[in-house]
Amino acid sequence: MKVTPVILGSERSEVGLALGMDILRRGGSALDAVEATIRKCEDNLDDVFLGTGGLPNAQGVVELDASIMVGSTRAFGAVGALKHYPNPISIARRVMEVLPQHCLLVGEGAELFAHEQGFATAELLTEYSRRRYREGLAPSALSLEGENTMAVDGDELYRLSALELVERLGPPEGMYGTVNIIALDRNGELVTGVSTSGYPWKYPGRVGDSSLPGCGNYADSRYGAAACTGRGELSMRVGGARSVVEGLRAGLSPLDACLSMLRDAATLPDPFRAELRTLCLTPDGRHAAASGQASATYNVMTSDSVSIEVHNRVTV
Repeated sequence: MKVTPVILGSERSEVGLALGMDILRRGGSALDAVEATIRKCEDNLDDVFLGTGGLPNAQGVVELDASIMVGSTRAFGAVGALKHYPNPISIARRVMEVLPQHCLLVGEGAELFAHEQGFATAELLTEYSRRRYREGLAPSALSLEGENTMAVDGDELYRLSALELVERLGPPEGMYGTVNIIALDRNGELVTGVSTSGYPWKYPGRVGDSSLPGCGNYADSRYGAAACTGRGELSMRVGGARSVVEGLRAGLSPLDACLSMLRDAATLPDPFRAELRTLCLTPDGRHAAASGQASATYNVMTSDSVSIEVHNRVTV
């Protein structure tokens, strides 16, 4: 049965969303649409939360996480703590397709695989991100989430802990936020992908929910697909994306499935608590998104859209 293509994304996805919808309109696959959309976002130098220009870890080194999942087969590919390669979403897809005996490669192993597959390296730390790295450790009323979130107590505690870590590790001289994309193509395939540079000033080697199936990313074409952004450690502890899809499986509406997961996460003790958000898409094209803070949005396009539609997320 032919279905109406839909693509949706988190805040800051507008850079690539129209490209993804163009692929879907031309009969392309959801897999191609998700990869192309995220690559466009990764290459956006104005976005310091993923790809080239992403904010670095506590040693001043950019490490990237990404994953992609196909709903019909639940095939999954991911990379974590990846250095030197600007488009981790494409490497994650290559892991899924070329190395199906594995789902996730990290660090030096992910870099070796990327080299073997012919991906080009690049300098990921831009001057702007280097400056943000230095200035971002100063007190601020704004969170680094990158999605118009206000700092809360958990953000401030994280900043102070990061400052202590940076001073101890001695970074070299010289907003953590994830982009979520979910697409539904005319053949009914659901694919979701995520990409991020992770928490800024994170401990080297930290891998967040974006590289883990069922946490930052999950797709099952029978019920729906979901993705998360924000406080990745909370998403890992509740199995955020999988929890949303399980809600859909249980008969919840897309919105109720999103809200149920966030309410569960809110019950967990976490001194570093910060914003967590989620969005989902069903096989029949219904979608919703929720957040812990007001004024959050997400982006949607259908094959009938003349431009990107900005929808409000519902606040828990």
